[in-house]
Amino acid sequence: MTPWVLFLIVANTAILLVTRGMPGLVEAYGLIPALIVQRPWTLITYMFLHAGFQHLFWNMLALWFFGPRVEARLGPRRFMGLYLTSGIAGAVASLVTPYALIIGASGAIFGVMLAYARYWPREPIYLFFVLRIEARWLVLLMTAMALMGGLSGQPGIANFAHLGGFVGGYLYLKWIESRSPAARFRARMAVSVPRGTPDDLARWRRVQADELHPVNREEYERVMAKAESGGGTGLTPDERAFLDRLSPR
Repeated sequence: MTPWVLFLIVANTAILLVTRGMPGLVEAYGLIPALIVQRPWTLITYMFLHAGFQHLFWNMLALWFFGPRVEARLGPRRFMGLYLTSGIAGAVASLVTPYALIIGASGAIFGVMLAYARYWPREPIYLFFVLRIEARWLVLLMTAMALMGGLSGQPGIANFAHLGGFVGGYLYLKWIESRSPAARFRARMAVSVPRGTPDDLARWRRVQADELHPVNREEYERVMAKAESGGGTGLTPDERAFLDRLSPR
């Protein structure tokens, strides 16, 4: 088990044991969406509270199953960023039910589940150790169930927190992926690819296509059509090099 998954399981379990003896803590630190401005700490604290051992068990089971692999993939800091962002997004989404008392780690864990399905979409999951379903379909199924439950006013389940967790998880993953070394490399390459100028286009147009080998002529016509439609932009480095070899300097 990875460090932060273990910490979260221990912390949630310990907090449940404490609140069993001090039930007033649930009201003090649970989330009432309409009171977020007056009680901003509840955006975080609500996700460490649970209604009972069964509520805690299912949430921690999901975290134990999906969390370690996601933490290993993202690293500890980004894993906790995903967890907290998803949980906070779940709290914000709960504004749809402004006066309900929302507790539980489900929103945060739904974000972790989304990450699992994003990175290993075809990984088989066995519901109740029997029903086989791929991770991507499991997330879609749970999204549909949360949406239907929320729209129908299903009592006792924070369906909009679940949906918010999915949305927050997705946005967080997109954000970190946009800042990844691979994304920065692609951005540098996109900037470094030279663009065709009007002078380049004029020079490329002077190529005597009729004098070219049929194979080269066909490729020249294709690349020139692409260059003309984009005003000289959008050509790959190989396409530019091809036109430069054919055109007079």
